[in-house]
Order: sequence, then C-alpha cells, then structure tokens
Amino acid sequence: MLLTDLIHHTKQQYGEYPFLFHNEKVYTNLEVDSFAKKIAILLKSHGIFDGERVIVSMQNNPEVIFSFQGILRSRNIVIPVMYVLNSNEMHYIMNDSQAKAVFTSAQVLPKLITAAQSLNYTIKYFVIDEIEDKDAYHGHEIIELYSALETIDIGEEQFESANEEDVAVILYTSGTTGRPKGVMLTHRNLTVGPEHLYRMKVNQGNTERGTTIGVLPLAHIYGFGVMITNLMFGDSIVIFSKYDLEKVCETIEKFKVKQFAVVPTMVHDLAFSPIPDRYDLSSLESVNCGSANLPLSVIETFEKRYQAEILEAYGLSETATGGVSGHREGVPVKRGSAGTPYPYVNVKIVDQDGKELPKGEIGEIIVQGEAITPGYYGLPEETEKAIRDGWLYTGDLAMMDDEDYIYIVDRKKDLIIRGGFNIYPRDIEEILSKHEAVSDVAVIGLPDERMGEEVVACVVKKPGKEVTEEEIIRYTQEKLAKYKSPRRVLFVESLPRNGVGKILKRNLRDELQKMDSRIS
Repeated sequence: MLLTDLIHHTKQQYGEYPFLFHNEKVYTNLEVDSFAKKIAILLKSHGIFDGERVIVSMQNNPEVIFSFQGILRSRNIVIPVMYVLNSNEMHYIMNDSQAKAVFTSAQVLPKLITAAQSLNYTIKYFVIDEIEDKDAYHGHEIIELYSALETIDIGEEQFESANEEDVAVILYTSGTTGRPKGVMLTHRNLTVGPEHLYRMKVNQGNTERGTTIGVLPLAHIYGFGVMITNLMFGDSIVIFSKYDLEKVCETIEKFKVKQFAVVPTMVHDLAFSPIPDRYDLSSLESVNCGSANLPLSVIETFEKRYQAEILEAYGLSETATGGVSGHREGVPVKRGSAGTPYPYVNVKIVDQDGKELPKGEIGEIIVQGEAITPGYYGLPEETEKAIRDGWLYTGDLAMMDDEDYIYIVDRKKDLIIRGGFNIYPRDIEEILSKHEAVSDVAVIGLPDERMGEEVVACVVKKPGKEVTEEEIIRYTQEKLAKYKSPRRVLFVESLPRNGVGKILKRNLRDELQKMDSRIS
C-alpha cells in the first residue's frame, strides 16, 4: 500500500468521519484529503515535484498531516524534523538533504532561516499561520499556506501514483551516537506493519472505530507510525501540540479513550502524579509504550492504579513503523521483555562475527524483512556497514528466550567494559529505579586509565528525598556484584532527553568528560 492510499482506504471502510481534533477545530478524513491535494498542486506550481526533499518542522498540529500527505501526493519525499532542534542541527539536515522547501510555523520560521543562511541554494518557506512582520524576512520566499491554498481548485487534477518501493520519508537519526544519518523509508517499509495490525483486527471481527490521543511528536518514527496505524484503523485523533498531563487526562475522560501510545516519561507521570485522581480514566484498557526502557517498578504501579495493561514494543528508525517486536493483545505478557517478533520480520541474536547464538545468550540483534530501510541517504559505506546480506545490524544487545521473547539488554555502544568485564547499564538502572529516593537515573561508562572504563550513575532525586553517593553505591552493591556497582554518583536536576523521552547518554558522557578535564 502507498501512504497516499490511506485516506482513500478510510473513505472506503468508514465513510466520512471526524478525523482530527485540535483545540477548537475538527477536520474530517475527506477534508484532510482535500488539503493534501491542494498542497500537492501548490508544490508543483513552484516546480517542486518528483523526488525533491521537503522538510516539515513545527509543533504537532493538523497541518503537519496535511503537509505530509501533500508532499507525498506530489511524489516528493518528506523529511520530518523536530522543531526543537537548534539552528546548527537544522542546517546539517538542510544541507545534507538539499531540501527545496520547508513547511513550518511562524514560531519556528526564524530558526529555520538562520539555519539556511550559509546554504549554497535557496529554500522556499510555506508557513501555516499569518506573518505579522513580513519585512523581517525580506529576501526570503515566504508563502502563507492558507492564503495560497484559497486560490487552488482541485478540479480534475491528476496525481500520479508512486511505487511501493519509492522512498517516501527520510528520517534523520537523533545523532545520540554520532553524526545524524538520513534513514530512507519506502512506502512499503512504512505500511507493512500497520497493514498487518489492521488485518489482525478485522480477522478478530473488530471493526469499531475509536478515539485516541496524538501526543507523540509526528517528526519521530514512533509518532509517525502511530499516525499511520490510526489512519488504517479509522480512528479519530486528538492532537496535542505539546504534552500536558492535565489535558491528556481531560481528553481520556471526555472521549472515553481506551488506548493510546506513550513514552516512559508519560507512563511515569500517569503512575505517580496526583493529577489523574481528578478525572475518570476508567475507560483506559491499554497503553503502548516504546522508544526507551520502562522500569518494572513503574509498570507495576501504573497497572495497579488503572487496571490497564502496558504493552511494550521494540523498534528503531531503520525498522520503520512496523518495529521489530512487541506485546500484543491476546498474547501472554512477559515483563522485562519487548514481546515476540512480529510476523513480517525475521530476528536473530548473533555474536561479533555474525554467528547466531543459542537461546538465552546475549548478542547483537539483527533483523530482516519488508519493514527494513534500504539504507542511509547519500551514505553507501554506512549502509554497507549496517545492512549485510539483507540483515540490519541494529547495534542493540539482546537475548531471546525459548519462547522467542526478546529482552533488550542495552545499546551496544552503551555497553561498559570495566577491567575486561561486560557491564550492562540497564541492569544497574533497573535496580536504582526502585530506590525510594530516586526519580530518574542513567548509567554511563567514562574512560579510566586503569580499568578501561568506570561506571558512573547520574541520579535525579525525588522531591523532598535525600540520599548520598555512598548510600547509592552501597544500595547497588547489596543487589548486584560489586564490580557492576557505580564508582561515582552524580546528582542532577534532570536528564537530557530527546523528543520521545530517550535519554541522550552521549550528551551526558560529553558533559562529564568536559567537567573532568576542567577539574584536572
């Protein structure tokens, strides 16, 4: 299936229905289709069609989805970019992709213009809201989107179909482990997982439409994938421009939301905040959680509080919206695991030579299937390193049990080797997350002349709780072998995270190494 076929699919299966709720506005699926076609015509009128790269960078709102669909209908390639990136990061993506246009908001526009200053070509800016001071952008081609769309008549305009194997999206990795890479994803990569879920739902006799919450960034593969799946299911989406726990709870109560997708920080808030007590959240049946590890203590608290199930999943940008594995309704949940592989992927756990390991042994997880990226944009050498003989080497360490449940141990790059012994940060983080004074924790390895690497725990204390470095170290030594325990504990106000809650350990390592060099 093509991404541009999704709205036609919803019309065939469900007719016209309210698809997007945002603030006081409501848009039907057919209104989204109309906006998308007009955007496609607008792009073509500016000479932007057939394989050009177009950036979409703004807060979550309906216009993000209009833009995605319009860019794809003009046979161009969508580049979703987190609007919170700084201008240097945006410049890198612009320059690397040679994007010809940007869809954005007045709020983000100044940052994008700064980012484009040293490019050797010009970019067109399509802005979704009114520009108050047009003179401030003299010399730049600024097009107010809605004013431009008012003059467009769809009429008998024909839209050529893409091929399933055509690249639809280039999604830049966060750069947490090095230089950002543009992950190319085809229409087929992005629809195989949602199609499978839809068929399962229909086979179970469940054709009911529902309403869900769109709080994940649409510029991230997780949020992008949830959007596609909701379209496939005919679900209505209440879109949030930013995460607000109070408003999330209001929405669950108002729309009787049964299920929505979250990241671990949201689960933590729902589990421990007093705010949800003011609302009726009894409609909740399950939440899907991905993007980062979720401590068992948080899962247990959440499920006890809401009598709702947490369904964890595992995937990465390179495995598109389908992901690799997950817990599904009707399949027993094994806590601590990321569920079992999806039917459309093959999974192996291999050693450093690529040889498959027996069940129960830890190695790198590699994946094969229709959801896998064809490679990195403009980086053939990086592609050859990551994809070998059709298998994607994920860089994640995992083990698989006798029933094929996958347990993600850590990022290969986060593995700490201290005195020749492998230490998995997640083991220590899981222990420390249960400490009564610990709100959040990240464990990293720093270079050490004698041991190779040394273990450092970065800890956020719970409000009103006190704990010392010695107490934290002693606590871990009571639960784990002494060589695994941290040698240093750093107390911090918060941990750096990306837009979907993943801790940026590379940032932590860099900052601590700078701190150590200043001290020495």
